[in-house]
Amino acid sequence: TMLTQGISRNYARGVERLEADESVEVLARASSGELNNAQGVPTLLQVSGQDLCQNKELAHEVFGPCAVIVRYESREEMLALARDLEGQLTATVQGTESDLEGYADLLSTLEGKAGRLIVNGYPTGVEVCHAMVHGGPFPATSDSGTTSVGSQAIFRFARPVCYQDFPQGALPAELRDENPLGIWRLLNGEFTRAAVGE
Repeated sequence: TMLTQGISRNYARGVERLEADESVEVLARASSGELNNAQGVPTLLQVSGQDLCQNKELAHEVFGPCAVIVRYESREEMLALARDLEGQLTATVQGTESDLEGYADLLSTLEGKAGRLIVNGYPTGVEVCHAMVHGGPFPATSDSGTTSVGSQAIFRFARPVCYQDFPQGALPAELRDENPLGIWRLLNGEFTRAAVGE
């Protein structure tokens, strides 16, 4: 079930757009059964790397339970496909430790394309923790320097401002030397609640 009927309709249109391309093969589709109008029908599609290179729109995200398998002919074609990817939230690699060593160039490429790299797992579930990153290069997110989940998400809504040579009374309370709010602050590289000069 999708969040809204509008999202569900957009999903259905996205799948229809992909299926309309002659180079795309439908591998599997769930039965629609008794689905209500806010549910997306899971669909698995396939396209060749060559066809994807000729029609980059096939790589545009369809938000919902749809996956497109891209079959490539060679290592060089796989690397070219990875280099052509737009920004992604995640990139997943399935392989052994020796595979990862042998495909370090692929991992390096994916590092520049996604905000979260996953090995032998799946990008479901976004844990709210200090280490989580849920962001990536455009168009995955509008700001690749921040995350929308986790403790660092506050920076998505913050803009740095420097108050130079302000008198104490004109500063926001959070920045005054005496720390009237008693909050934790970063002072000379260390977190403290102390007043400046103590």
